[in-house]
Amino acid sequence: MRGRGRSRSEADRALALDRLFGALADPTRRSLLARLALGPARVTDLARPYRMSLPAVSKHLRILEDAGLVARKVDGRVHRLRLTGGPLEAVEVWLDPFRSYWASTLGALQQRLGGPPAPRPARRRVR
Repeated sequence: MRGRGRSRSEADRALALDRLFGALADPTRRSLLARLALGPARVTDLARPYRMSLPAVSKHLRILEDAGLVARKVDGRVHRLRLTGGPLEAVEVWLDPFRSYWASTLGALQQRLGGPPAPRPARRRVR
């Protein structure tokens, strides 16, 4: 990637974003993240609602870990996981330039339909 004019850090950020979107692309993984947003949980508790084997759920969890979305704490044979939402900020940063496009497109549609202009979305600040 460096040969295409990208610096090493840009290439690393792009790879991390690809890994993040890949992890979020699967509905099972999104469901696991939604559950972990409620609080930490054991792998066995996370696997319970799914009609798949424990190793299959563990594989999904490993993908979420590799993307930096989940952290694991091992206490003997018990594996507890928790959400680490920091990497989601990278998605927000990536999406930010598209906000003005969406606002202008929705505004133009609203005007064409004869209604009042759509409010511009607030620009979210990333910590």
